[in-house]
Amino acid sequence: MKGSSREPIAVLTLLFVCVCWGSTFVVVKDAVERMPVMDFLAWRFAIAALVMAALRPRAVAALSPAARRHGVVLGLALAAGYVAQTFGLERTPATVSGFITGLFVVFTPLCSGLLLRQRVDRASWGGVALATIGLALLSLHGLAVGTGEAITLLCAVSFALHIVGLGQWSTPQDAYGLAVVQLATVAVVCIPAAAPDSLAPPPDAGVWLAVLLTSLLATAFGFFGQTWAQAHLAPARAAVVMTMEPVFAGIFGVTLGTDRIGPRTVVGSLLVLTAMLLVELGPRQGRDAAVERLET
Repeated sequence: MKGSSREPIAVLTLLFVCVCWGSTFVVVKDAVERMPVMDFLAWRFAIAALVMAALRPRAVAALSPAARRHGVVLGLALAAGYVAQTFGLERTPATVSGFITGLFVVFTPLCSGLLLRQRVDRASWGGVALATIGLALLSLHGLAVGTGEAITLLCAVSFALHIVGLGQWSTPQDAYGLAVVQLATVAVVCIPAAAPDSLAPPPDAGVWLAVLLTSLLATAFGFFGQTWAQAHLAPARAAVVMTMEPVFAGIFGVTLGTDRIGPRTVVGSLLVLTAMLLVELGPRQGRDAAVERLET
């Protein structure tokens, strides 16, 4: 129930989820240098789906056939996002990847406007303008866009489409089962893609640690924590908290990784973060009301 005494705990939970997500940029970047991308994703999402299914084995069976179909569609969008993000991380610093991924906050209202014919407000258009300038500072090398940054931009669009679909199809009673179907779908997409090469297990203890950290903490716990937290928070407030993910990605990229922060990266990151906050703090009454009605 939103507005309850659990709101402070929900905010802290969602903030911790963002810390987990932000930390994975450095961890994944290091892991995919020693393990093929599709192998890594196959193991990550298979383990996460199996763990969540084991914790609540009847959750998927309780879903209606329509809900299962929706879960598969959402899982395909999620798979596209994670594949693009992970391949992008092979070619771009973790800090830059985190901020470009965070542009899903800006793309979400644009996708809603395009697909659901919802009006795009001025704050969203202002966010797009700021994000475009920030993205140019982060990704332009001369007059060319870096390959890693371009791939990561596709990740942000895929995540935005996922959020729009989730907002239309999710209900509190289906949330857990829907999450399991989505994660299993990502695994099913990645396993055949990895199999022609090897589908080999992680090559060393360090990569195994990365797989377990991302599958259990960032994926299984992250999805569950986000679902629980958003049952107690208004969507606008939850979205503002989630803009901290790229901030944590930047912090971990500099302190634990080898990223170096130059003036262009600082200014570009600040513009992207400002764009995300502008979109989330702009007029949202109509959008929030629509989500509230969906959840009753």
